[in-house]
Amino acid sequence: MGKLMILLYFILSVFPADATENRRHIHVVRRGSKKSHRGDTVAKIWIEENGQKKIEVAWSELSADEEALIMKAIDDHWEELNRLIDAVFAGKKIQIKRIK
Repeated sequence: MGKLMILLYFILSVFPADATENRRHIHVVRRGSKKSHRGDTVAKIWIEENGQKKIEVAWSELSADEEALIMKAIDDHWEELNRLIDAVFAGKKIQIKRIK
């Protein structure tokens, strides 16, 4: 798993296998939680479509407030997230960004 950002008690990540998918997305993991729909992942959020910025929830176990917080963070840091995803998919080490 490529950890990209930490926002409060959430980790925004990508998985190397995601590099072959046709649409870029981020997995949201709740830190310290073992009870969720798919492993530790509590949401999957699309961040683009056909190379253009398009942020939308694929599925989620988050509250509306949590979803809004994460969607805003993704929107605010979209370009940086894409650079980090490129680096992860290229096998490079990255510095995990912490958002307050």
